[in-house]
Amino acid sequence: AFTPCVLPMVPILSGLIVGQGPDVTTRRAFSLSAVFVLAMALTYTIAGVVVALLGHNLQATFQHPAVLIGFAAIFVLLALAMFGFYELQVPAALQTKMTRLSNRQRSGTWVGAGVMGMFSALIVGPCVAAPLAAALIVIGASGDPVRGGAALFALSLGMGAPLLAFGASAGKLLPRAGAWMEHVKNLFGLLLLGVAVWMLERIVPPAATLALWAGLFFLAAVFLGSLEPLKPDAGPGRRIAKGLGLMSLLYGAVLLVGAAAGGQSLWQPLAGVRAPAQGPAAASSAVQEFRIIKTVADLERELQAAGAAGRNTLLDFYADWCVDCKRMERYTFPAPAVQAALADTVLLKADVTANDEADRDLMNRFNIFGPPATLFFGPDGAERRPYRLLGFVPAERFATHIRSAQDGAGAPR
Repeated sequence: AFTPCVLPMVPILSGLIVGQGPDVTTRRAFSLSAVFVLAMALTYTIAGVVVALLGHNLQATFQHPAVLIGFAAIFVLLALAMFGFYELQVPAALQTKMTRLSNRQRSGTWVGAGVMGMFSALIVGPCVAAPLAAALIVIGASGDPVRGGAALFALSLGMGAPLLAFGASAGKLLPRAGAWMEHVKNLFGLLLLGVAVWMLERIVPPAATLALWAGLFFLAAVFLGSLEPLKPDAGPGRRIAKGLGLMSLLYGAVLLVGAAAGGQSLWQPLAGVRAPAQGPAAASSAVQEFRIIKTVADLERELQAAGAAGRNTLLDFYADWCVDCKRMERYTFPAPAVQAALADTVLLKADVTANDEADRDLMNRFNIFGPPATLFFGPDGAERRPYRLLGFVPAERFATHIRSAQDGAGAPR
């Protein structure tokens, strides 16, 4: 429930509730949250059963660039509505027929909450976490879709429990009227824009992503009044907002400089500005390159070559639309400790972005339902199954795990 793939659902749900206006009640907010979570849970249940029975990663279909761009545009439109550019409402001709469902709310009907919950499950949360992958493996191995569907439904309810708590509290804690309500709406508008940028991050270059985040921080600085003069009699709240706005403005400038310098990380945008190291130390710190494979035949050929050389092999399943895959690529694999542990290991990468027949055959070979997944093979070409990893793993723990897998003795860490 607190992974990077689920947290973006919070501003989406918040936008649905805030769209109800200043008079939203706790009961109304909780009912919208419940519909959102139930729609998300039903979607995961149905999609999980279909994935397991057909051996197809349904979520990958929803990570096509055209789909991601389309839904990012929807979130931008929702954000503009939060900023007051226009009101989202049911057309007049249909309002009388949908009174019970919409009641002319700007955003946040039960139908809207259900639709957003469904698409959030498929698009905003594309990462295959270890518990979800385990549940899918149970379905595929047992052939019991009822048991597997129930497991996924329970898993989804657990993911949605914090959303229910947040929704119920939002209906009670949000300001009822006045200027504060406009500030809250502006905040959720910025959060919705952040979700749009987060979605586009999967398909645009890292430098362009930093530039988009920079624009969002600049916009936040404007809303916080960083460019407006501070009156002598301004209260502490206004002064705090001014300070936060200046921080947002400065960080946006840092991100923009990082984008121009070829930076890739939101947290270390100026890494690309650093002067390159010289001498032997630089050569020893060079990041090893992965060999890209596509088919089962490619993998077998590489494993045979590695075995002939007496070397271990690491196989990384990757996709451009996989957020945790990019985190592994940026933060885990380049770490010096990880590079040292992989010094004598053949590195293979299976890019399953296209999710075509060859990609599915390769994933089905190892009963994998989606990236990220890291597999380890010995010189004999056999996978060391107990050491398989699913999901993002921090660099230090990953380096320790690599050494355990290479030793092939004891329990994996």
